[in-house]
Amino acid sequence: MTKKICVWFSILLLAIPFARAAEGFREMSFTLDGVTRTALVSAPATAKTNNTPLVFVFHGHGGNARQVARSFALNREWPEAISIYMQGLPTPGQLTDPQGVQPGWQAALGDQGDRDLKFFDAVLAQLKQDYAVDAKRIYCTGHSNGGGFTYLLWLARGNVFAAVAPSSAAARYADKLSPKPALIMGGKSDPLVKFIWQERTMDAIKKINGCASTGEPWDKQCTIYPSSNGAPLVTFIFPGGHQFNPAAPALIVKFFKEHPSQATK
Repeated sequence: MTKKICVWFSILLLAIPFARAAEGFREMSFTLDGVTRTALVSAPATAKTNNTPLVFVFHGHGGNARQVARSFALNREWPEAISIYMQGLPTPGQLTDPQGVQPGWQAALGDQGDRDLKFFDAVLAQLKQDYAVDAKRIYCTGHSNGGGFTYLLWLARGNVFAAVAPSSAAARYADKLSPKPALIMGGKSDPLVKFIWQERTMDAIKKINGCASTGEPWDKQCTIYPSSNGAPLVTFIFPGGHQFNPAAPALIVKFFKEHPSQATK
């Protein structure tokens, strides 16, 4: 127990200086159930007065907020939007790190007392206080374990988001999701999150979203499956492994811009 606590504090102490060193970002800090949680936020100067899109971004298992801010770089791809990069806590991984030494996100409802869902709720509430968040343009994306958490947020907080974009992830509960525009990204040779698992998730979402069985070109290496109820699925499937594809950020921004929420909020 003592060893785990020491590892946790080591990761947290490392993460905070890195977060503060990231230029152009504001560090947010929360204490939830006695635990300090942090996030990096980038917002345009107009975000306090003008309705502004908001994008949540989640790192993979073993990653951190600064790293995912660098790889997704949505603050550069979509500078008119607020982008928030949240820091996970040491968490047992489903496929790696069963001891839970490295930071990540809960994999299912109820895990770790839903601490990450509580963190999300606190961050969203604070951002709505600090900025003029456009409730019709709130989005979520993440890679690997962060993509898995994107699916979990879709399940647990689906009414919040206009669209989602998980990368290199799968969801065993995909048939329980509500219809929603989604961009799903994955490598066909993924050795960690097997592509067949990702395909099953995509097939379930096509059914839930009422998508056409045949897709059409949407962008380079991307296929869109139109939806009868305004919830299309776009797939970006590339001949690679588990790595985050550097072409993904521009595609994510393009997709999110095309899909404001149709619901009344």
